[in-house]
Amino acid sequence: MDTDLDDKDREWLIAEIIKLRGAIREHRDASGHELCWHHPKMWALLPEAIPANIAVPPWPQFMRGCIKYRQSLDEQLPNAAIDDREA
Repeated sequence: MDTDLDDKDREWLIAEIIKLRGAIREHRDASGHELCWHHPKMWALLPEAIPANIAVPPWPQFMRGCIKYRQSLDEQLPNAAIDDREA
């Protein structure tokens, strides 16, 4: 899958790592509703195109996933600050 990296030199690889780390940090440091939104900017860092046929679950199933994600934050990060701004 990542054979496009085989012919890259050390400098290119280091620059790519720095770019990818920046995107990971941007996502990690997001807060509020940005945590669960669509992230095409980060996906665009991959060499392959973003699929046009992304599928989403129906609303009830999607909302259950959001609730499960939020519950996991309560368990894994119980002292997180609360951001009560509306999206």
